[in-house]
Amino acid sequence: MDSKLYIDHIHRTCAYIREMTGHDITETAVILGSGLGDWADSLEDKVVISYSDIPYFPASTVEGHSGRMIFGFCRGKRILAMQGRIHYYEGYSMAEVSFPVRIMQFLGIRQMIVTNASGGLNPAYKVGDLVVITDHINLMGANPLIGMHHPALGVRFPDMSGAYDKGLTATLKSAFIQSGTDIKTGVYAAVSGPCYESPAEAAMLRVLGADMVGMSTVPEVIAAVHGGIKVAGVSCVTDMPGSSEEGVTHQEVVEVAEKAGARLGQILNEYMTLSG
Repeated sequence: MDSKLYIDHIHRTCAYIREMTGHDITETAVILGSGLGDWADSLEDKVVISYSDIPYFPASTVEGHSGRMIFGFCRGKRILAMQGRIHYYEGYSMAEVSFPVRIMQFLGIRQMIVTNASGGLNPAYKVGDLVVITDHINLMGANPLIGMHHPALGVRFPDMSGAYDKGLTATLKSAFIQSGTDIKTGVYAAVSGPCYESPAEAAMLRVLGADMVGMSTVPEVIAAVHGGIKVAGVSCVTDMPGSSEEGVTHQEVVEVAEKAGARLGQILNEYMTLSG
C-alpha cells in the first residue's frame, strides 16, 4: 500500500474512534492476547467498538480473541484495551498487523502493555506462569517496517536495544509484587506460526536464547517503538513445547490463559495504580 494512503487510513480510523468515544485517548493502551481478554470487561464507563465496525481495521479470526476495542477507566487512568490482536499467520500483511498500534500512536498513546500466550522454553517455568518480557527475538521472517516509509510514522532505522522500557518494566515488576505474584523474566521469540514447535525447533530456540515462544507481539512492539510509544510486556506460559508426546492444542492454550487471566487482571490493576 502507498504510504500516503496508509497515513490517510490511519487518520480516518482515528476520526471514527474520536467520534465514537467523544474524546482523544490518553496515555495507556493494553493489548490482551489469547484467553486474556476478560480484564477489559472490568473497565469503568466503557465504550465498546467491534473491530468489524472500525474503518480499515483488520478483523481477528482466532478463538480466544474477542475482536473488540474497549475504552474506559481503571484506577483513574483512561485506557484503550484491545480484546484480541491481529496475527501474521491469519494472512494479514505486517502493515495490517501493526495497524492497531499506528492508531494508538496517532491517538496520542504514550505507553503500551502487551500480553500474550506463549510456550515456555525455560525449564524454570511451569504452565500458568506469568513472565515479564525483557527482550525479544524476531524469527517471523518479516518486519512491519519493511517497504513503505513515511516520516510521520517514525525514523527509517529505529533502534531496538531498549524496546521494553526499563521504567515501565520496573513498574510492572512492582505490580507483580503488589499482587502477590512471583516475578519471572525472560526473552520472547516470535515465529510466524501457525504450527506449534517441533521438539527440535524448541531446542533450537532455547539455544538461541529464548525463554518463551509465540506467534505475535513482536510486530506490535517494533511498530510501537518506531512510533515513540514506550512498551512493557507480560507473557502467560500456556504449555512447554517439546515436553510431551501428546503435543498441545489451541483450546488447551486458551484454557490455561483464561485461568491465569484473573491474576493478570490484578497485576494490570496494580500497574495502573503505580503508573504516573
